[in-house]
Order: sequence, then structure tokens, then C-alpha cells
Amino acid sequence: MDEGPPRILILFAHPSIDRSEVNVELLAASRATPGVTVVDLYGEYPQLQIDIDREQQRLLEHDIIIFMFPLYWYSTPSLLKEWQDLVLEYGFAYGEGGTALQDKVLLCSLTAGGAETAYCSQGSNQFTLRELLRPLEQTATLCGMRFLAPFVLFGSRSALEEGRIDCHVRDWRRVLQALHEGCFDLAQAEKVDHLNDHLDRLTLESA
Repeated sequence: MDEGPPRILILFAHPSIDRSEVNVELLAASRATPGVTVVDLYGEYPQLQIDIDREQQRLLEHDIIIFMFPLYWYSTPSLLKEWQDLVLEYGFAYGEGGTALQDKVLLCSLTAGGAETAYCSQGSNQFTLRELLRPLEQTATLCGMRFLAPFVLFGSRSALEEGRIDCHVRDWRRVLQALHEGCFDLAQAEKVDHLNDHLDRLTLESA
């Protein structure tokens, strides 16, 4: 990474933000965090016409890239997938001369409607969330990026009634602050299934 604090870019993708109970709170917390640039993809591209040059420049200007989204059919919302298809071009993000993203960090902050117990070989979804995100992990690998375990809220449909949103948002602020201050253990964050249960050991003391 360049000298100075790591620069964080959040690409937020929610096609129906007016119906969101969790992501809208994560979005507000992210916008209020110093050192973080937030792009609301559906807000910025209401006609779904992505400005490739603008998005590639944003990637060049940041060190940590975060995809923030609700999990839709085990993947990202469609505009975020379109963003990947168009912006991560051969010769820019991968392939001959495609080193623009080399050594940058990719992290997913997402919400999942199902309970954590549904995301395992014995559960209804058959795979862990980390396994379901393999296409994104391989995308990061192809682009020479470091892929961190996801930050996730399981059971998001009932989170409001169960009073779990405030704690989740506080933990998210903690992650962003540690990343910005360069005191987040990236090596360990690459190895776990998801970040949420490991914040005490992943968040290092500031130098």
C-alpha cells in the first residue's frame, strides 16, 4: 500500500434500499467514518450505465475495496455483478499488464437472511458462506488482491426485532477504524470463515 493511512472504498449495492433495515444503517455508519469513500452504485447509476473509467480511477485511488450488499441467491445484486464484469477489464485488473489491483485488499460486508446454522454442509444451504463466496475470492486472486473473510450479519430478516443491529453496526465501525489505522491483522483475516467472531484478535493496538 502507499504511504499514509490505507484508503478505503466501499461499493454499496442494494436495489431496494427503502426496504433495508440493516444495510441502510451500515451505509450511514460507513459514510460517517473518516478515511472511507462510499459509492452507492444503484444511487449513482439509476439507468444502470456504469462509467468504467470513473470506477477504475476510484480503484486506483484506494487500497482497500469493500463490497457491501445483501446476499441475493448466494451472490451479489445484479448491478454489482455488472460492475465486476465491466470494470475489472483484461489489461487493467488481470492479464498482460493488468496489475492495477495488485496487493490491494477485497472485503465483503454482507447480510444474509438465513441463520448461520443454514450455512454448513448439514444446513439447508449446504455450504458455508465463505464457500459460497468462492467466485469473489477467485476474482480477487486473479487480480492479485488479498481476499479477507466476510463481515456478515446472519438472520438479517429478524435482526431488528431481536435488537442485533446496533451491535453489528458498532462492530462494523470497529473494523473500518482498524483498517484505516492499519491495525487490522490482514493475514489472520484471510484465514477465518467470517470476521465477526474474531474481532478481538484481529484488531491490533495502534502503533
